[in-house]
Amino acid sequence: MDHTLYLALGSNLDDRLANLKQAVAALPPQMEVKAKSRIYETPPWGYEDQPMFLNQVLMAKTYLDPEPLLRHLKRLEIALGRKATFRNGPRLIDIDILFYDDLVLDTPALTIPHPRLHERGFVLLPMMDIAPDLVHPVKNKSIREMVAFCDVGGIREFTR
Repeated sequence: MDHTLYLALGSNLDDRLANLKQAVAALPPQMEVKAKSRIYETPPWGYEDQPMFLNQVLMAKTYLDPEPLLRHLKRLEIALGRKATFRNGPRLIDIDILFYDDLVLDTPALTIPHPRLHERGFVLLPMMDIAPDLVHPVKNKSIREMVAFCDVGGIREFTR
């Protein structure tokens, strides 16, 4: 478990909270969760005619290299019930790789850091909970700095 990664989890179908909890529980043994953000309820992004999301960010350790990690996460999403839909559409579970060590990677299959995380309040606010001083290796800005320039309207901490 010698690589540090940050994952974004999101769900807006069925029991959203249970979906996030099941995703976290399904990560071991390939990943060891070290930190979890609070859970936030967020408006949909990209395609707005859909239910509100619950979002969370995790910091974890893994032994998997980036592309095998991506394949593993996509298999987990399917095992947890995710069905194919359109881009930014509703989903039972979504697991995205945000950061992997300080790696900068751009292949047809995978881009790290996540290419749009700097404009997504639903990712940056949860990141603030667990890694406010983490510096984006391409933008050369901390999570705290990026949040200051991001629209976080409509995002609130989720409480039952």
